[in-house]
Amino acid sequence: MSDELPGLDLAAVAAWLDAARPGLRSGALTGSVIAGGMSNLTYRVGDGSTTWALRRPPLGHVLSTAHDMAREFRVISALHGTGVPVAEPVVLCEDDTVTGAPFYLMGFVDGVVLDKPDVVAALTPDDARRSCELLMRTLLSLHDVDPSSVGLDGFGRPDGYLARQVARWTTQWEASQTEPREGVEDLVRRLAAEVPEQSAPGIVHGDYRLTNVIFSRDIASIAAVVDWEMATVGDPLADVGLLVVYQTLAAGGMFGGVATSPSAGFLTPEEMVALYAAATTRDLSSLRWYIAFGWFKLAVIAQGIHARFVQGKTVGAGFDQVGAQVQRLLDQSARALDGR
Repeated sequence: MSDELPGLDLAAVAAWLDAARPGLRSGALTGSVIAGGMSNLTYRVGDGSTTWALRRPPLGHVLSTAHDMAREFRVISALHGTGVPVAEPVVLCEDDTVTGAPFYLMGFVDGVVLDKPDVVAALTPDDARRSCELLMRTLLSLHDVDPSSVGLDGFGRPDGYLARQVARWTTQWEASQTEPREGVEDLVRRLAAEVPEQSAPGIVHGDYRLTNVIFSRDIASIAAVVDWEMATVGDPLADVGLLVVYQTLAAGGMFGGVATSPSAGFLTPEEMVALYAAATTRDLSSLRWYIAFGWFKLAVIAQGIHARFVQGKTVGAGFDQVGAQVQRLLDQSARALDGR
């Protein structure tokens, strides 16, 4: 495995592809890490004529249920060809002996990701506003998909979804702890005790935000929604709550993000929720709980990233800053639960 591509043995991948999909590649594989991801690793891989994206779990993943390549591949396969834009699924490898972990190959989507200051700065206010409107329109399209109509029966267990989510993310928190954090026990107790009545089941992306979509070059459409590692069938309002969290953070460029503030034309979290509310029949009266859970979920993700950094098992820059954000995220969750 080369130093240039940690976690990816291109020769082994090429040999596996030749056996699994003869004729798929027409030349030697080359690759590079696609920057920006703090969870699953994504690489740009090509054979001189065709370019793909390859996804595999992080090098030192400690959250056993959070990096399931088969689940990611299944959901993009189900959604490909629907009104929800996703990359073309190509092939899944569940043999972790090939390159150290299961992986899958999908079509490479060329476009714009709003994850760099220069890219965001080049947007006009109209572009910025439209990016948020497209984001919400696409989320509504996703939540309108009947899971059974695209072969996702059994992909998740909608009944009791929210209670299980609290339990699951609490377990993942416990698995990733590196130091005591103030108030977390009371926060977990309250989240579990105040679970609202669920809205109608739908496909939940699990990490939906501006930087997890690829826009067309002219910001006229979304070319693909990416990073489906946490997708399931459950309560779609979990996506809305977490999106409010991300948009709140993005307004100030926090948590390693790029500032996408209302002063530059981006919608506020409240405006984005209003767009969703205007086009859905779902009851948003308990949204504060979903927002609080979103803050907690992000705290767990940050803690998991911090734990991998402490173990020396991360790839890329910025990981040394994540641990300092964990307590702030927990505190925000408690405030949201109080309606503040």
